[in-house]
Formats: sequence, C-alpha cells, structure tokens
Amino acid sequence: TGGAPRVDTGNIYDLSLEMLAAVVVTDTKIAQPRETVTQKMETIRAGDFEFLSTPQGNLSELLRYTAGQFVNPLSRNDANWGSYAGLGPKYNIYVLDGLPIDSFADSMSLDPWALQEVEIHKGPASVLYSNYLSMDFAGNEMSLAGITNFILKDRIDSESTRIAAGYGSYNTGNARFYHQNRKDSISYFAGGSFERSDYANYGSSGSWLNMLQSPDYRKTKLYAKISYAPDDDSRHLSLFVHRTDHKGNAGRPNRDFRNRYETVNAAYSLSLDDAWNLQIKSGYRNYDREWGEDNYPVNLDLRERDGVSQKIYLSDLTLNYRHAGNSMLTMGADLQRASYETYQVVNDVDARSAGLFVQEKYVKDRWVFRVGGRANRTDQSYETIDSAAPALKDKSWDSQLWSTGVRYNADSILSLYCNVGSSFVAPSAKSVCGTIAASDAGIPGKNGQLPNPGLKPEKGTGSDLGIEVRPDSSFTFGIRGFLNRIDDAIVDNAVSAVPSQSISVNAGRVRSCGFEVTAEQSLSRELKWFANVTRTSSKVKNGIEPDQNGTSIPFVPNLVANSGISIKFPGDIVVSPYLQFVGDYYDSTSRAGRKRFGSYEVLDLKIQGSLAKSPSCSMGYALELNNLLNRRYEMPWQFRNPGFNMFVSFEVGF
Repeated sequence: TGGAPRVDTGNIYDLSLEMLAAVVVTDTKIAQPRETVTQKMETIRAGDFEFLSTPQGNLSELLRYTAGQFVNPLSRNDANWGSYAGLGPKYNIYVLDGLPIDSFADSMSLDPWALQEVEIHKGPASVLYSNYLSMDFAGNEMSLAGITNFILKDRIDSESTRIAAGYGSYNTGNARFYHQNRKDSISYFAGGSFERSDYANYGSSGSWLNMLQSPDYRKTKLYAKISYAPDDDSRHLSLFVHRTDHKGNAGRPNRDFRNRYETVNAAYSLSLDDAWNLQIKSGYRNYDREWGEDNYPVNLDLRERDGVSQKIYLSDLTLNYRHAGNSMLTMGADLQRASYETYQVVNDVDARSAGLFVQEKYVKDRWVFRVGGRANRTDQSYETIDSAAPALKDKSWDSQLWSTGVRYNADSILSLYCNVGSSFVAPSAKSVCGTIAASDAGIPGKNGQLPNPGLKPEKGTGSDLGIEVRPDSSFTFGIRGFLNRIDDAIVDNAVSAVPSQSISVNAGRVRSCGFEVTAEQSLSRELKWFANVTRTSSKVKNGIEPDQNGTSIPFVPNLVANSGISIKFPGDIVVSPYLQFVGDYYDSTSRAGRKRFGSYEVLDLKIQGSLAKSPSCSMGYALELNNLLNRRYEMPWQFRNPGFNMFVSFEVGF
C-alpha cells in the first residue's frame, strides 16, 4: 500500500522470495511494486491455501471468501456459476501466468499444488488482456469486473516432495503427490492426483437431475513444469503441461460422462537491457466433454450421446519499457484461434481474435497515472448450425477499448484510487447455436441451451473508487465502490425446469453498483482474522420486454458477507472456522419465469496438525468439516447443496 519502500523490479525471475512479497505482476505483465498499481489488488499465497477447504474440488473456491465476488460451483461435477462486482460469471477473466483460461472448465481441472499464488486484480477492463474465446458455458469471457491471475511455481530453491492421502463423506478417496527440484539453471516440478467418490444426490427432488443411485466420479490430474534461467537472469524459458481426465455417471444408468481437459503454457522472457523486457507466450487449451442422455422422465433408456469439443490456441507478445523510476510503458499484440463443435445437434464454429494494446503508467512522487487502449478484431465462421449449412456464413466485429486509472499514496497509512474502462464482447457460439435445436423447446429429456441467432454484441463501461488504510503492518482496512453499465447485455435465462433448458438473450441495458468493505489483521503468528461484506444492486432496463424491465442480473446476490479466523494452538494445531452469508439472487431476468435463491449461511471448519517433524521429514493431518450447519440450499438449474460433509487427509513431506 501507499508509502511502502519502492522496489527496483527488473524481470520477476530475478527477485528473491522477500522481494516477491512486495510486488505484483498482473498490472503490466511484469513485476511491479504494489503501491504503483491503480487497481485494488489482493494476493492469496500458496501457504494460505492450506487454511481453505475446497469441498467441490474447484479452484474458484480458493477465492470464495474474498470481497466483491460470489463463488458458486454447482457440484463436484459442474462449473462455478458465480458473479463478480455485480455482474455475471463471464465478466472476470481467469488467466494462468498471464494467458487466458476458462473460468468454468479450467477451475474444475487445474491443481492448486502447482500454484505459487493467486493475484486478484479488481477493477474495470484492463486493455492488456484480450477476451477469452470460451464458446461454452456462459460464453466469451472479459475483464470488465477484473482479472484473476493464477501464477505457477517457478523459482525452485530446494528439493522437496509431498505425498498425501485422504478419505471422507460419500466414500471419497483421494491420493496426491508432488515433487520439485533444481539442477543448475533448470528448475522443475511434477505432480498428480486421483480421486474417486460415490458422491451425493445434488439434484432437487423430482428435477431433471433426479438420481436413482449414488453418482460416481473419478478424476485424474497430471502436470509438470520445467524452467530454464541462466545465472545472469537475462532470459527465462518455461513449459507447463496439465491434463485432467474426469469420468463417471450422474446417478442414472445412462447418464454417464467422460471429460478431458488439457492445458499447455510456453513462455520466453528476455531482458534486453535495464529498461526493456520482451515476453513471448503461447498456450493451448483443449476441452472435450461427452455425456449420455436418457428419456427421463418417460423411461431410463439411452436416447443419445452428446458432446462438446473445443480447442483454443493463444499467443501473446509483450514489450515493457521502464522509465522515470517505476514508470512503465507496456505494448504488444495477442492472437487467439478457437474451434467449437457440438453433437448430436451438429454445430461447427471457428473464431479468431487479434488485438494490439498499449498502456502507459507514469509514477510521479505519490501519484500514479495510468492510461491504455486496445484495438481488437473478432471473427466467427459458421460451418454448420443445427446439422445444416447456415445462410449466414460469418460475422466480424471491430472494437476500440480504453482504460484509465489514478492512485494517490497519501502516506504510509492511506491510499486512494479510481479506475474507469470499457469492454466489448461478441456473442459466443453456444449462445448463438445452442446445444439443442430450437424445435426441442419443452420436449422432455431435451436438456441444454436453446439457440438464439439474433444476438447482438454487448458494450460496457466499468468504474470503481476506493480507499486503503494500513495503520500498521498487521492491519488493513479498505472500502471500494463500483459501478458497471452494459448495453445489450447477454445473459443466460432459465426458461424451463423440466426439461432443464436455458437461452441467451440481450437483456437491454443493465446497471450494477455496490460497495465492498474489507478488514484483515495478523495479531500474531498464532492469530489471524478477516471480515468483508459486499452489497450490490443490479437492474435491467428493457423498454421492449416489460417482463424483463426492472429485474435483477442473474446470479448476482444482493449481499455476500464473509468472516474467518485462524488460531494456532500448542502442539502445532491450527483451527480455521470460516463463515459465509449469501443474500437473495435470481436465475433469470424474466420476472414471470425467474426463481429466487439465497439467504443462507455456510460454516466451514478446517483443523490442521503436525504428527512428526524433523529437518528431513514432516508428517501432518488436516480435517475438513464443511457446511457444519447442514444448509441444503437450492441453486440454479435445480441443483442443491447436499449438506454437511467431511474429509480427513494425511500428508508426508521430505
């Protein structure tokens, strides 16, 4: 925060571990002092992961207790349908070491043991990061509400190995391993996990998810990274690969599924001199999902096998120029190519995105000024829609975006900041083409997304204003207000419960505003606490459809409050109770067709302890008691939380 000592940050790979605590990388794609970032930043480090329970095995759950967002994974088999800064789930882009990933699929796939930390970069529309061409789930994703950067481990200082195994509710068994080492200029790590569970009935009574047997799933993860950096730290080369296989059934004989997710990141960084730094990054994302559909509720016979295949190729070139102390000019270009195919209803769509970006951040004494722009072109080619060649073969959109911000570090205690930015996103292939045919509307057993080829792109503007107070090194307090406006907002509306069907629509002009208040304190090495509350008001203005005029944005609770404490007792026992309260939210902008959810609280408790410790080996345990109040609350699309569950694990490190 304001007044912190300035850090001479060259390439992030040059930094010691102590210096890493004072810098962030998301702001300019290169290490920068925290006090020179105009946006609100929060960092969750790998050590903090140990205090958090993740009952759904979803990476988004690491962010569950941060202010300004609502994390809502529907089950262990399904994605996170949450919200950010009063907007739906697609308005906060996820990136892995600066390259976009899917906030729905990849949060179910990636393993937290591969991560060094997570940076939450709040605030409107950074122009340095392109929209992600995720054609599935809620559609293309953007950074209007912020950016969440999952940063992989890179600097390996010593050899270590972790092995863990656990067992819990629903006959859940889990085994994990991880190893890291360094040899001269080469650092590497590798790991993996396997989990099997009978799981629980996570569908509402009588819903399309009605289960006649315990749902089963098996999930396998394998990952590795290798990095090369010479002694002079002038350049850096790395390669990361990750694969997840997820298969099982959803509680009925012909409702099996088989999913495969693959992630590749390659990066090269070169320090040209003390001022200039070049980064080249490339990535590959593969999402293959296949599932069986029966004739429920008529009968349980296999009706068809459906699937989605999506492949995305990414590349990014960024050039940084450091000047005038900690001032930074950032410029570059990025490119994405995506293919999207569905079946039995055959849709085949290709998409491309190309962008140029530039941002200047000027630091003068206590002031930080930032301004940037992006020129982007998005193309979509429709080869097949609903198993036939469409009349409209392709569409393209050109957009010019901007983002600006200012920060004033009054002294070592007080900082103020303000940011404004714009966004643009084209409708995704799933929204336009659907996963079922238009003629399937209302037909039993035909669960999925109905097509809407008439969708228009949406444009948005976001802004925030905040204050940070740090009276001493142990206590932090902040207030942040936000206001977002979107024209022709694309939202997913639930149109039918049985069958479960939804459709993407242009909801008109939407506005969301609210504020978040945060406080955290480390009273000692043995006692830490935090609390935050986010209050949001959202409204849709649609003069054409009275049924959708004056309603709320889907998936946005009017209130989310979090609090937690970690206490270390004698014997190295750490107890961490975390409490979350969620207010009301809806699943549709239709006043007549929407359903209200929320007004529940969830209490989780995690207990950790040491069984043995020596210089060469350590043994410990962790007990997770999730949803202690047994709140079996409903969620959209007739999902529900199955209630109290527990998990105990043992770990050996050497």
